[in-house]
Amino acid sequence: MSAQPTERPHTLTDTDLMAINELAVASMLDYLPLPAATMTPRPDAVHITVTSARDLSRWMYDLGGRIVQSSGADGVALWTLHTETPERGDGSRVPIRVHAAVVDGEDVLADVRPGGTL
Repeated sequence: MSAQPTERPHTLTDTDLMAINELAVASMLDYLPLPAATMTPRPDAVHITVTSARDLSRWMYDLGGRIVQSSGADGVALWTLHTETPERGDGSRVPIRVHAAVVDGEDVLADVRPGGTL
C-alpha cells in the first residue's frame, strides 16, 4: 500500500483576483489603445479613470456598455461606463468601470449620455 500526497485546492485571494483582473485589462489595452489615465484593480472589477467625456465615448464605442451618472457638486457629475473585457480564452470576462468627471453643459455624444447603450 502506498500513500499519495494530496494538496488542498488553491483558493484565490482578493490579491490574486486583483492581479488577474489587472493583467486581463492591461492585455486588452495592448491591442485596443484606449485612454486610461489610471487603472485601479479590485477583486470584482477594474476601475479606469479617463480625463474627458470624449475619452469615455471611445471606451463606449469600442466595448459598448451602459452609462450611469452620479450626482456631483459644483456643476460636475461622475459618469461611469459599466462594460467588460472581450471574452477571454476560458470564456470569462472581467468587469470594467470607466469613470469620467463631466461638467454640466459639456457637449457629449447622445449615445454616451446616461442610460444610453451601444
